Amino acid sequence: MQPHRGNEHTLAVLPRWSRPGIVVLALLLATATHLLAQLYWPSGLLADATQILLMPLLAGTVLALTTSPRGKLIRLVLIALFFSWAGDTLPRFMDGDPAFLAMVSAFLIAQFFYIAALARYWKSSILRHWWMPLPYLAAFAVLLVLCSPGAGALLAPVIIYGLALIAMAILSTGLGPIAGFGGAIFFLSDSLIALRSFTDIGISGMGFWIMLTYVAGQGMISYAASQREAQEKSTVKCR
Repeated sequence: MQPHRGNEHTLAVLPRWSRPGIVVLALLLATATHLLAQLYWPSGLLADATQILLMPLLAGTVLALTTSPRGKLIRLVLIALFFSWAGDTLPRFMDGDPAFLAMVSAFLIAQFFYIAALARYWKSSILRHWWMPLPYLAAFAVLLVLCSPGAGALLAPVIIYGLALIAMAILSTGLGPIAGFGGAIFFLSDSLIALRSFTDIGISGMGFWIMLTYVAGQGMISYAASQREAQEKSTVKCR
């Protein structure tokens, strides 16, 4: 007796869809748990444990959404996610300024890899028109004015990191609106960190908003990069 062809089709499709689905579900659960912890137990073990899981799960999602061999774009995004994980993790073993510098250094390296990943798409970004990056530069200028008095000796690394962050956010628009919005949200996340660290400006649930925008921003950039990788491979196959 011949097996039912519908069952064969179901079994053939299931493994292809289950792996990305499982990883995305794990990322969403970890993110939801972490955000809940940020609201109610921001200094607790649950917040710490879930935060260091976020970037590995996001990297796993990128791997699940793409196929081997992966192009330069995806490889560089994965390296950026690794250094973002380092920025989440290393400060937990330090205190004071060394912890902040370790975080900024790791995230700065992450920004450099994001810039390297996105630079080839600059002709599709808002850099096509000289006036379009002005809101990003204005936002950075306002942030600098607010944070400079409290930054002290950390002002120089903050400026360097801020410029790299702005470059990443601007270049992210080259991958389309999803990545562009993700880059802007990522900039917002780090802006909130700067305001919390160097000013007296208080926002209710600051940790929640920082982590929500942090994960959402990098998630959107990663998703857009995965989609662009698939499009480029499809174009090559059609030639």
